[in-house]
Amino acid sequence: MDNGLAHEGSAFINFRHHMPDPKEHAFRWVDIKKLRFSAESVDERELLAALIGHEQFRDDYAGGGVLPEGLRHGPYWLRLITPDLYEPISQEKAVHILREWVDLRWDVPTELEADLQREVFDRLAAADGIYYLGELGDEAIHDWGRVHDYFHEFVLIDRSAGQITLVVAADD
Repeated sequence: MDNGLAHEGSAFINFRHHMPDPKEHAFRWVDIKKLRFSAESVDERELLAALIGHEQFRDDYAGGGVLPEGLRHGPYWLRLITPDLYEPISQEKAVHILREWVDLRWDVPTELEADLQREVFDRLAAADGIYYLGELGDEAIHDWGRVHDYFHEFVLIDRSAGQITLVVAADD
């Protein structure tokens, strides 16, 4: 247990493994980190703060994985990320952002759609709260943070399951 959260597992969906031509959408992926919280954790801002403080949050999403002493989170300096930067959004808006990113102009392979449905969209549907980390601006970008073409981050809070899920969808 770290900051009141216990890491339960992760999933990684790499679009490359689902494409007939791996060069098409080859560097698009979704990373899902699932953490358990205790029933007495009621305040969502406190849950967001616990997530930001958790070692699983110290991931630059550029191949290095989770670094317990890391200073980066995605394209951002970790020290500049606070719970107040996460905007509560509706399930509909979250689905719209993700579907637009997945790009409905091409046929999503059946297996990829099934993986996205199970790991992302079903979790969105079950969430009591959905938070989105918007663009933080140039001052928050770390020294090599522009490796991602797109970086979408959602925090899903499912109180009935006692689970907080960090979903990062990105291109690099």
